[in-house]
Amino acid sequence: MHGAELDGMTVVVTGASRGLGRSMAGAFAHAGANVILASPETELLATAACEIEEATGRACALALETDITSRRDCESVLSGGVDRFGKIDVLVNNARRPQRGPGLPVHGNSLPLWETDPDIWQQAVHVNVNGTFLISHILAPHMIARGFGRIINISTSLDTMQRRHNSPYGVTKAALEAASMIWAQDLEGTGVTCNSLLPGGMVKTDDDPHRASPRGRLLPVDIMDAPAVWLASRASTGVSGARFVATAWDASLPVEEASRHAREAPVLRNPNDRRIS
Repeated sequence: MHGAELDGMTVVVTGASRGLGRSMAGAFAHAGANVILASPETELLATAACEIEEATGRACALALETDITSRRDCESVLSGGVDRFGKIDVLVNNARRPQRGPGLPVHGNSLPLWETDPDIWQQAVHVNVNGTFLISHILAPHMIARGFGRIINISTSLDTMQRRHNSPYGVTKAALEAASMIWAQDLEGTGVTCNSLLPGGMVKTDDDPHRASPRGRLLPVDIMDAPAVWLASRASTGVSGARFVATAWDASLPVEEASRHAREAPVLRNPNDRRIS
């Protein structure tokens, strides 16, 4: 990644207080962007913003306490970002309601349908699907009016979406894949693109100390930084409705070749095959 790739751009990262979101926010800042870190976890957000500004030597990070299921909070992300940085160019939909993590049982909601906790189900759908829609709905018109924008939806593997005992999380990510395909078509011709990005395996984060990979290897938390920066940049112009796998990104290749190597067929197919590539 080169420092000039995102110069002058402003990137919103939801779920930026920890894990993948925090890592990507730092990568965007190092690539030259201003970053808006959005999460309900205010103390972690403030720490992350301070670390980013210390590392970059720029006043480039804005921490905003945000519940993406709240219309007022999402509108505050837009107004706060515009007030501080003048515009918003990129939205990374990384926030999610985890199945496991702080305050949740070790096994979370990895249960059969009939044993699934309805409250956890509804919370997961409300955050992962409704919240992602709401903040995208509010930020998209701003991007469309400017004729440029990027929406990056953080997804998961097909195996995860359909693995037994993995609802509601798998269900919400399948919904997000459908949203990515639909929104890419809705946005065609506006200058705003929508793509999905996934790690390609289980990631080592502080969200879940009990996490273990069935393959015995956890991916580093910065696994998605390079493809996320490319997707946010003008270098990805014309790519929409696509799906990228971070583990297939080869940093030794030129970025255009690396992006082709990391591109995967979408989980859902548009029957008209109108995706731009």
